[in-house]
Amino acid sequence: MLKVQQYFEALGFAGDALEKIVDAFELQHFKKNDFLVEEGKTSRYIGFVETGMFQYYVIKDGEERTSYISIENTFFASVLSFISEKPSLENIKAIADGSVSMLSRENLRMLVKEVPGFKDFYIGLLEATVCGIDASRHDLIVLTAEQRYEKMLMNEPHLLQQIPLQHLASMLGVTPRHLSRIRSKIR
Repeated sequence: MLKVQQYFEALGFAGDALEKIVDAFELQHFKKNDFLVEEGKTSRYIGFVETGMFQYYVIKDGEERTSYISIENTFFASVLSFISEKPSLENIKAIADGSVSMLSRENLRMLVKEVPGFKDFYIGLLEATVCGIDASRHDLIVLTAEQRYEKMLMNEPHLLQQIPLQHLASMLGVTPRHLSRIRSKIR
């Protein structure tokens, strides 16, 4: 859980506050294809990815449709399920062995109440998540696949290096073959 500690230290948390935050998380290890969240089950945690990659997806017409990939040093959550306490509409599974520092809803509420500044952190995290979801939805409607790829290349080039081709293609709304053509055109 060194990475979650370093993350919160970088945000300015220290001393007892930092200790309380780190103690509220529980490190869990996942093997490739293990589920963190399953469709139809209520998500009870948000997590900080220490190692590995985690795929958000739904099954449509018998096929996995990837909507997002969480990588190291980022938070993951099935936001709708976690906040509403209703069954998840998506799956989140490990696409590589990894570990996640998990924060339960109860511990989150405790941190919001007891640690100065944590509520502001949590609100900022939610705002960034909502903005990211809104931007992705907009891009899928308005931009072409080539434009979405170019935007990702400009804004998140590290993702293009790390995410397997089939998941990247699904996130962009194209087939792996079409993504290969886009990549060869843009290079």
